[in-house]
Amino acid sequence: MLDANLKQQLAAYLQNITQPIELVASLDDGAKSVEMNTLLEEIAALSDKVGVVRKDDDKRKPSFMIRRAGTDIGVRFAGLPMGHEFTSLVLALLQVGGHPSKAAQDVIEQVKALDGDFEFETYFSLSCQNCPDVVQALNLMAVLNPRVKHTAIDGALFKGEVDERKVMAVPTVFLNGEPFASGRMELEQIVAKIDTGAAARAAEKIKGKAPFDVLVVGGGPGGAAAAIYAARKGIRVGVAAERFGGQVLDTMGIENFISVQHTEGPKLAAQLEQHVKEYDVDIMNLQKAEKLIPARVPGGLHEVRLENGASLKARTVVLATGARWRQMNVPGENDYRNKGVAYCPHCDGPLFKGKRVAVIGGGNSGVEAAIDLAGIVAHVTLIEFDSQLRADAVLQRKLASLPNVKIITSALTTEVLGDGEKVTALTYKDRNSDDLHQIELEGIFVQIGLVPNTEWLKDAVALSPRGEIEVDHRGETSQPGILAAGDCTTVPYKQIVIAMGEGSKAALSAFDYLIRTVPAEETQAA
Repeated sequence: MLDANLKQQLAAYLQNITQPIELVASLDDGAKSVEMNTLLEEIAALSDKVGVVRKDDDKRKPSFMIRRAGTDIGVRFAGLPMGHEFTSLVLALLQVGGHPSKAAQDVIEQVKALDGDFEFETYFSLSCQNCPDVVQALNLMAVLNPRVKHTAIDGALFKGEVDERKVMAVPTVFLNGEPFASGRMELEQIVAKIDTGAAARAAEKIKGKAPFDVLVVGGGPGGAAAAIYAARKGIRVGVAAERFGGQVLDTMGIENFISVQHTEGPKLAAQLEQHVKEYDVDIMNLQKAEKLIPARVPGGLHEVRLENGASLKARTVVLATGARWRQMNVPGENDYRNKGVAYCPHCDGPLFKGKRVAVIGGGNSGVEAAIDLAGIVAHVTLIEFDSQLRADAVLQRKLASLPNVKIITSALTTEVLGDGEKVTALTYKDRNSDDLHQIELEGIFVQIGLVPNTEWLKDAVALSPRGEIEVDHRGETSQPGILAAGDCTTVPYKQIVIAMGEGSKAALSAFDYLIRTVPAEETQAA
């Protein structure tokens, strides 16, 4: 199961275990159980603080529990946690074995103080880059609080269970047998969802903050770059982000980030956050902005109102709120979101193994999705609004070579159909003849571009007809002291490296504004 290099690395990690752990296996006679037993024996051979016990007492086979010896503290994996989940396995081994987490101390204390019995079950796929964050967060909660239990389940291996519970997207989390959440979530988000007083406490904490010199709204590449460049000037900087990392967290492979031949979105997002934390920056995560009130006088304070009722004030503001997946906006799309309508082929593709699906969009993202899915599903229909595909030629050639792919151009998707529980078909209009057609299928993957997260700014700064923030060559908006960067702006080519450059530029422009503008209160005093 593990090659020599991986064993060497894992052995080094396992030296951090301070308390003995047991790998308690529940196996049957299947091939996957044989693989799991091999994996557990290989892990145990790397440390004298790890042992293997076979009990076969869990309802899910193959599965195993990582348990702190002599206690009830532990987490369970149903299936082989390889691929993206191998990191989750390593962290679980360390944390159950007593190695401390790097999570923020206030969040750790919040988890320990949770009152109630919480039994979580998370369905993941080995190709999902969003799943490990959820699995690792819930595993940590189970280690910190004995009243929290967690089982991470490979949906592809336990297909009958997935079908019975109507799981059509990953990660999907159940709490005490009932649906809890779907999609990527961080530890703080999960805790806030079950700790009903968390939002109010966060709001009170924010209300007491002094005004910032630079307040960055957004925690993606543009926002992170802006925060770093501003902080290096020695001024007071804050970041308010709905989720630090932004859309990068949903990006699978990144191969055009200059000087880095290949990385993955979640890894890059973690590195961005770590870099920002090296400076004196006040990071306020899980904070969604809902209104911007520009300063009434030159040099005055701008105000950003948050969804939780708190407000932040600053002499300058850098807007870096990014963009999100564009929806089709047709009947049935929202009704069947995560019930067959999906936006991440890497995450959810394995759940549609052997089924018929459609991909909406003929750009690079759509064609890449169709190519990936063709290796998993029974058949892919790619639907493109334009008269021809817009993807790179090399991708089009690859797509055309696949026997289980059909390409339909000049087509407008008109409706998503379902039986009340899951997608069963979609309809589209032939734009040449206006004829309506229906395709029977089980999944629809939407890949039609991005829409800027700027609805909350309509009355504050000038926006383009597409909703993008209008900026000049310095990153300045229509309001003095308010700047913008990244995918939410009119700057063309929505790329990570461009967002970082624009964020850096916006921060430098903000600093230039600060040193050239006398604060309003000083003007009034004079």
